[in-house]
Amino acid sequence: MSKPKPKPKPTATSKPKRTATSVPASGASSRTPSSRKPLLYGAGVVLAAAALGFVSYRATAPDHSGSSSSASSSAADVTAEPDAGVYPELEKLARRDAGDALAQGRADAPVVLIEYADFKCGYCGKFARDTEPALVKKYVDNGTLRIEWRNFPIFGAESEAAARAAWAAGQQGRFWQFHRAAYADGAKEKGFGKARLKELAQQAGVADLDRFVRDADSPAASAAVSKDQEQGYGIGATSTPSFLINGRPIAGAQSTDTFTRAIETAAEKARATEDARNGTGTAGAGKGETGTGTGKAGPGAGTAADGAEPDGSKSDGAGAARNDG
Repeated sequence: MSKPKPKPKPTATSKPKRTATSVPASGASSRTPSSRKPLLYGAGVVLAAAALGFVSYRATAPDHSGSSSSASSSAADVTAEPDAGVYPELEKLARRDAGDALAQGRADAPVVLIEYADFKCGYCGKFARDTEPALVKKYVDNGTLRIEWRNFPIFGAESEAAARAAWAAGQQGRFWQFHRAAYADGAKEKGFGKARLKELAQQAGVADLDRFVRDADSPAASAAVSKDQEQGYGIGATSTPSFLINGRPIAGAQSTDTFTRAIETAAEKARATEDARNGTGTAGAGKGETGTGTGKAGPGAGTAADGAEPDGSKSDGAGAARNDG
């Protein structure tokens, strides 16, 4: 694997972080040195950055065990405990902008997966081809998941050109089609020169290719890519792909099962939080007995079992419990 050449930050004074000297065949991410310091989004981000950096290192460190399962175990620990390994400050990085051309899924989806990736990254392509389509079909299509892309070019000029081109395709509503074409099997090996990027835009169905070229070379494209890139460095991402799932860091193209467990754990936590906010679900199980005009404590007819109101209508507590269940 060629050594990445990240764009230097003029104001940075810290030394580059350690890099893995080799990547096993079963590795799950591509690593780059970084001169950026973690941004202080909140007190917990320093710990989160350290956690993500550690996971990034484990995801790409040489495998001395000889076990084929080492890569899959290098993800941030995803357990049934909904708060384990989750950082609220990182969860707030979800933009949830309904007009974001580099996102798919409902803006109000309970779970947001943020991906920091590079089009020259082989592991990013593996995730795009092998894992992401299944997540879209299972979770995005039913409204559970939103995926937000962050351009995180770390492999030099062609990486940055591809990132700007992807943004430009998004200006014409064809980002995800460009994403699919750029990550097609064998596409990376053809490079991302100007002619090739225009060819990918054509494959993606970008209608106005002249506008695409202008947009890709515009200051707006550079600013958008830099904004994403700085956010990635700011949370401590040192490899691609890196992910946040409702504030839980995961590094590398891990197994579909790893992402499934993280998404379902986050979705369950989001449902419980919403139930508690609305006074429904488990937290509101006793509403039939204590709610006004319902159950045993209500002044009118009806029982806690059917939640009937004095006028014969169903109580709002019972209806909310059914809908949220």
